[in-house]
Amino acid sequence: MSESIGSRSAVLEELRAAVAAHPLVNLTGPLGVGKSRLAAALHPALTVDLDRPQAIGTLRRAQASPVDALLVVDSADGPRRLVAVREALGAAANLLVVSRRPVLADPGWAHSGAVTVTVPPLPDDELAAGIEDAEGRDLTVRLAGGLPLLAQAVGRALRAGAAPTAPGAVADQVATEILQRLGKELPGRRRQHMLRLLATVGNADEKLLAGGPELFTALAELSIVTRRPLGLALAEPYRHVIELAYRWRQPQAHEAVRTRAAGYRLTLLERAEDPAERSELVEQGIFLTGDPLLRQELFPAAERSSLFRTAEAADAGDIGRLMREWALRSGFDPRRADRLAERWAADDISAFHLARDEDGRPVGLASLLPISERTAGSTEPLLQQHSDQLAAGGLFLGAAYCPDPAVHALLLRHILRQGVSTGRLVISTASPGYQSLLHGLEFRTHGSISEDVYRCGRQPEVFSHDFAPTALPRWLARITGGPVRDVTAHIAKALARIRDPQALAASPLLALPRTPTAASLRGWLYDAVHGLALSEDDAEAEAGRILQAYYFGRASTHHQVARGLHLSRATYFRRLRHGLGTLGALLQTPVQ
Repeated sequence: MSESIGSRSAVLEELRAAVAAHPLVNLTGPLGVGKSRLAAALHPALTVDLDRPQAIGTLRRAQASPVDALLVVDSADGPRRLVAVREALGAAANLLVVSRRPVLADPGWAHSGAVTVTVPPLPDDELAAGIEDAEGRDLTVRLAGGLPLLAQAVGRALRAGAAPTAPGAVADQVATEILQRLGKELPGRRRQHMLRLLATVGNADEKLLAGGPELFTALAELSIVTRRPLGLALAEPYRHVIELAYRWRQPQAHEAVRTRAAGYRLTLLERAEDPAERSELVEQGIFLTGDPLLRQELFPAAERSSLFRTAEAADAGDIGRLMREWALRSGFDPRRADRLAERWAADDISAFHLARDEDGRPVGLASLLPISERTAGSTEPLLQQHSDQLAAGGLFLGAAYCPDPAVHALLLRHILRQGVSTGRLVISTASPGYQSLLHGLEFRTHGSISEDVYRCGRQPEVFSHDFAPTALPRWLARITGGPVRDVTAHIAKALARIRDPQALAASPLLALPRTPTAASLRGWLYDAVHGLALSEDDAEAEAGRILQAYYFGRASTHHQVARGLHLSRATYFRRLRHGLGTLGALLQTPVQ
């Protein structure tokens, strides 16, 4: 892949206009996006690259030069370099500072008056131009995320013999080059290893990274790291590449890190009381599944930002436009989509959630109608015979659309957050892609409706999920495929409440294959305890009799049960722990 200035002509013209009109300009963009190449196209200019030895001395001499030319300071990355540039140049005019992060984000430059010009990633078709091999072209697009440097690194890896069918091997070379470039911001092997851990867990607080406060602060200052609600996160596509390389190099270590992080998220989720925090924890829990479909649809390796706002009356035209685009792209009858949009908007136009780009333009939408008697006429055409069963509140998703895959993923995650916050989400969709995603998320399937409402040759299918706070850890454990932690403690709790169906319905043990429902959990516990009491092993049989007497018999204290079975206190509790542990092992035995 060879990038031409022609593909950046609009940005270059914006940059030329900025340096002509303003004394201080900041050219910024992510690592590897092509900032230095653009800056080099400016003439006349004197360039000082801070990556070179004695660069600050060169900078002072350049400022003192009588030549009236633009002074370009390249590689001004990190707080130390920005301090050095400020001290060396003071309030110099006719200056272009090239950096990965906007200089206005640095406290020392916040009031500098710098005008920012941002270099965006390249479109996929430009990024892969000239790559003839289809597999190599596809891998380049998937790994590079619009960044020329990463695309070139992929090309070097392929030419060195790595196969495009082995993305981990290719990613390893790309990740090595990323970490080398980051060396000036974050030297040291230990810190680079922390980036591999951060890439694997998605978002990480100080405890999850376990590197201490100093290292956590150092990571936060990296140009490719952002602060998110649950901690630090690596920007895409760097996160995807570094994780892929780590999994290729150390698959067992990678899986151990992912599993530990998933367990930690479940612990926090069990304790979370704030709906917004629960939503974030659920999102991160889904990320930690590592499931290819969920990762592709909800967490693609591309960095985008989008603001979500509920619609107002002035947005009606954009809603109509986006709904027609959605219908045409989905193969639906546009007239049917128009009628549905008009009905939904008449009920409550604020039920449309609009995804907006950086300029505030609507680029995607989701229709999330509150389920109530007032909106029953709008939801009935897409629920039909399932309407009465699903009339108990929550949100109804009738449409979700955004042509940009990365923003579309943000939109889907926004919908899930709304569902978690509200407590219930009902979806009617004729899209096979959405249906596969909902099956992957283990939504409840209610079946197809009677009519092909979109005239597309297939009836929509109806799905729902109840996001009750007490059930979220169990659901998340089930879809992540992760183990239920503290199984023995959960078994003891379930035995203590075995006559309470509502309590059993909230047990995390329902995430296990043998006990998917409260009724099956109750039946399994009865059978397992009785089976233990009939064991030929004396210790197991005694443990079974203790469990029967304490949990299934008349209300008694541990002391009363021990005395009735003629056991010492020490023997009684030893046998009790043995019985609960045996049940835990039996419950987690793979189903044949």
